[in-house]
Amino acid sequence: MLKFKKFVLLLAITLLSMHHVMAEEMPTFTTGLAQTVNPGLYACSGANARISAVGKIKAKDGTEWIVPANTHFESAVKAADLYNQCNEIRLRRSADIDFKSVPVIDAGGSNIFTAYIFADNYFELYVNGKLLAVDPVPFTPFNSSVIRFKATRPFTLALMGVDWEENLGLGSEQNRGYAYHPGDAGLVAVIKDESGQTVAVTDKTWRAQTFYIAPLNDRSCLKVRGPVRDSSACSMESVQDGSSFSAAHWRVPASWFSPDFDDSDWPHATVFTNDTVGVNNKPAYMNFRNVFDDPIVDADFIWSSNLILDNLVLMRKVVE
Repeated sequence: MLKFKKFVLLLAITLLSMHHVMAEEMPTFTTGLAQTVNPGLYACSGANARISAVGKIKAKDGTEWIVPANTHFESAVKAADLYNQCNEIRLRRSADIDFKSVPVIDAGGSNIFTAYIFADNYFELYVNGKLLAVDPVPFTPFNSSVIRFKATRPFTLALMGVDWEENLGLGSEQNRGYAYHPGDAGLVAVIKDESGQTVAVTDKTWRAQTFYIAPLNDRSCLKVRGPVRDSSACSMESVQDGSSFSAAHWRVPASWFSPDFDDSDWPHATVFTNDTVGVNNKPAYMNFRNVFDDPIVDADFIWSSNLILDNLVLMRKVVE
């Protein structure tokens, strides 16, 4: 009888734990446009510059959400520029980089590494749980960055990727003749050691989880199965009025960037081609193809499974 009671108790605890996990995976939904709380994190007079505004929106359950993401842009170190129209930096090739002008940030270790990053639109880079630098241009014009740091292998890379938005809370922008066009995303990174040897690239071995999906014109299209947050069945059509559409939000784990964080149940990153992301006309990428598209170790653009609707994606990789 005692053994039976212990079995029942263990079963109850297991079921409660499973219920708790499933509950944590379910999203909170908001509807309509967010309230603007910052009219622009950054001002740029360059061509194709867009305002990187930030909004706040409340769900029916009382939870509040910062959109498109709660970032460290205003307080963190900005990554050094490879190509940045806003700062009048337009390097034509990687051989033109003045590495002496790029500070080396201590991430706990003795070896120097260099990270090359192009993000559509915004990134934040952590190494071993330390925030090293953030993208100096949150929205557009498109730019690329270089970051140097000290670490010892193995070390943990963690990247926040944000697809910025003009229609705050609805994951869309004015583009291609539409007022509500759901823009695409993507991120590519290459890590080299001091000898120039590539030690890591973005590819399908990374883990990637989405935390903000919009716009949703029909919430039932979103399928959540444990850690899988699948928006592939949702409409990606551009419209003239999407102000009544919805968005799905998940809380970002407080220690998601820590080496101790368990990302084993996160989906693997989905890879995308240069053509899909649309970088063939962007000098911020094309000027450095010898780095990003090295014929021996070619880096992939990565994101979650939906490049269009998934707007806040966290990515992780341990470099052995």
